[in-house]
This record gives sequence, structure tokens and C-alpha cells, in this order.
Amino acid sequence: RGTNHCITNGSRFQVSEFVLMGFPGIHSWQHWLSLPLALLYLLALGANLLILITIHHESTLHQPMYYLLGILAVVDIGLATTIMPKILAIFWFNAKTISLTECFAQLYAINCFMCMESGIFLCMAVDRYVAICYPLQYSSIVTETFVIKVTLSMMLRNGLLIIPVPVLAAQRHYCSRNEIDHCLCSNLGVTSLACDDITINRFYHLALAWFVVGSDMGLVFASYMLIIRSVLRLNSAEATSKALSTCSSHLTLILFFYTAVIVVSVTHLAGRQFPIIPVLLNVLHSVIPPALNPMVYALRTQELRVGFQRLFGLGEHMSRK
Repeated sequence: RGTNHCITNGSRFQVSEFVLMGFPGIHSWQHWLSLPLALLYLLALGANLLILITIHHESTLHQPMYYLLGILAVVDIGLATTIMPKILAIFWFNAKTISLTECFAQLYAINCFMCMESGIFLCMAVDRYVAICYPLQYSSIVTETFVIKVTLSMMLRNGLLIIPVPVLAAQRHYCSRNEIDHCLCSNLGVTSLACDDITINRFYHLALAWFVVGSDMGLVFASYMLIIRSVLRLNSAEATSKALSTCSSHLTLILFFYTAVIVVSVTHLAGRQFPIIPVLLNVLHSVIPPALNPMVYALRTQELRVGFQRLFGLGEHMSRK
């Protein structure tokens, strides 16, 4: 089946499309996973849209910290939407084929949104670092202009650094196999089908992961080490508790995101014995954080909870009672 969709490229053959097979080893019943994945996707869309509407509606939330949260919501929607519609189409309509152009575009978008999420977490860590370690200078350092500049710099960094990923993948020669044992176009999943040498693809993929996500993760945890050191110096237990509570929701999301990144990377080593594990974790890592992030912030941030109540008219109803 891998040679059914080929076009002549000089004296050689070049496949014209890829086939996304879904979850390896469970092709016969993988459609049953579509319901929980669809529910997670709808939850991610609904929760993040609610965050955006609430921040826009409530003037008290027009602050840099919530602007960053709104940008994270946009990135989460983009990440989930990049992969979930195609996965559901595979499960529900058996729409497994994807053109090379669409595949490389999805490859670029997935990497871009994932690195953007990491970059926004770094910006949020810097925000919390300044708020706790330099509270008197916070309003002059972390401004709307600051948010715009760091967001644009992250978009520029990720947009440019990720361009070589699909470009290098497109330069490979796919002469025989076109079946990807995955639900999405992952870099290694696509390039492993190439008939020529993919050393440069693997090297750039590894270098990108270490340079972007690795450096972000290092800076995030360095920020929190400085925050913890500063908090421990506070004499008041109440001040310590308040400082930690402002970071708790952000720290929860950071730990989940980077732990998941590490787990996904490690499980790729066991992918030959249990190929479904890295594939499933890769998909879940693209849809669970977008669904989880708004709920963690909604549960742990009083200002957002009040904003939700006002948005739905609950605050006025409760005050009348």
C-alpha cells in the first residue's frame, strides 16, 4: 500500500501523500478513543475561550499577568486545533491520507505552538519573579509594552527557528513507504520514512529541543529557585503564604508541562517495544495541557473566579441574596 500513491521524480519514485495510520497496535478499535479525545478537545476550546472572554470583559483583569494568560489560551487553542480535527477525521471518517504540503505545515504548526507554550511559561515565570523579588518596581518593569515585546520576541524566535524542521523534512526523498504509524505528522515519524540519510534532521530536531525547550525550562526553574529563596527570607508567615499562593497555579502548570515533555522524550526510547505509548502520550500532551491550564487558573485564581461569576451574572444574583 505504501507505493500506491507515488509520482515519478526523474528516474525515481516520490510518494505524493502520507497515510496516518493512527495508534499503532490498536488500529481495529482505536475509534473508541475518539469520544474521550473529542471531549478533551471541546473542553480545551470552551475553557480557553471562556478565559479570553472573561479577560476581555473584566476591566480588573486588564493586567500583564492576565494578558499573558490570555496569550497562553490562544496558543492552547492553536495547539489543540492543529491536531485534533485531523485525528477525529481519521477515527470517524477514515480520512487517513494527508498531502505532503499539509503534513509539513502541520509539522511546523505543532512545533511552533509547543515552543510558544514553553516561551509563554518562561514569560509568566519572569512576571512572577519580578512581582515577588522586586514588588516596588513591578508596575514599571512589567507593563503592557513589556508583554507585547516578549510575546513578539517569542513568536519571532519560534517562527524562525522552526522553519528548518519542515524544510529539511521536505528535502528528504520518500520513495517507497508512506504509512506513518501515528495520528499526526511528527518530525521523526515523517523523516523515518525517507529513503536517504536523515542525520541532519535528527540533529536539528535534538538541537532545537535543547536550545528552545531546554533553555526555557532551565530559566523557568532558575526563576523559581530565586523566588523560593526570596520567599524564605520573608519574616511574616502570612506574606510567605500569599507570595506562594500567587505562584502555585503557574508552578502547577509548569511542572505538568515540562514533566510531560520529559516523559514523552523518554518513552520514545521504549517506542520499539511498545510503540503505542509514545504516540498516545504525544497526542495527550497536545490536548491535556490546553484543557487543564484554564481549569487550574480558574480554581486557584480568585480574580478569575470573580470574573466568571460576573460574566454569567452570578455575582449580582449572589449579592441580591
